[in-house]
Amino acid sequence: MVVGVLALQGSFNEHIAALRRLGVKGVEIRKPEQLQNVSSLIIPGGESTTMAKLAEYHKLFPALREFVKMGKPVWGTCAGLIFLANKADGQKIGGQDLVGGIDCTVHRNFFGSQIQSFEAELSVPKLASKEGGPETFRGVFIRAPAVLEVGPDVEVLADYPVPSNKVLYSSSTVEIQEENAMPEKKVIVAVKQGNLLGTAFHPELTADTRWHSYFLKLTGEVGEGTSSSIVAVEGEDLSFNQQPKIDLPIFQ
Repeated sequence: MVVGVLALQGSFNEHIAALRRLGVKGVEIRKPEQLQNVSSLIIPGGESTTMAKLAEYHKLFPALREFVKMGKPVWGTCAGLIFLANKADGQKIGGQDLVGGIDCTVHRNFFGSQIQSFEAELSVPKLASKEGGPETFRGVFIRAPAVLEVGPDVEVLADYPVPSNKVLYSSSTVEIQEENAMPEKKVIVAVKQGNLLGTAFHPELTADTRWHSYFLKLTGEVGEGTSSSIVAVEGEDLSFNQQPKIDLPIFQ
């Protein structure tokens, strides 16, 4: 079985490399007819507007929507999550759905601009219960979205606390000046609905392949007994007991 990776723009090469570490073939998808040859699909992170324009140019949207309607597993990371959300910024994206499928509202660029990218330890007990390893995952957020609202059929897999001076609305994020004016809130950064998975962060940019293994098991690509923890890169020891190196600031 083969996993497709939408390869219009963004981090599709990194997803294919992560799949390769798990012994699974990933193929680049750029044309509608190519979707007929894959069992599941990853929509990578990138620039959502650019990806949408390219998908429209290549007439991919009808095929992508049909792929989702057929119940085939699809995972969206960062911009890919925006593609799979039913609403973005409180309304349909560009006046219409992109792909849709996950009953949630996404706020694009919730955490700020490119220079405000960061890494953070996320609590992921549900991922750990399925894939083993620690109950935390190092999330890489790059101009990242956040999920503000979910429907009753959506399972929340990870959330992240935001400072008390951020007030969350479905249409915008408003800064207020008074310290402690609002209690600490959490925004959702990983969701699952049926065979659809969405993460606001970039697992493909880490050596921890548990999210990829978790997704693959939706189609039985990886057996339940398969170990998919952290894979060593260039001889580096990345055991679970080792503290990860912090390369980007924590969101404040």
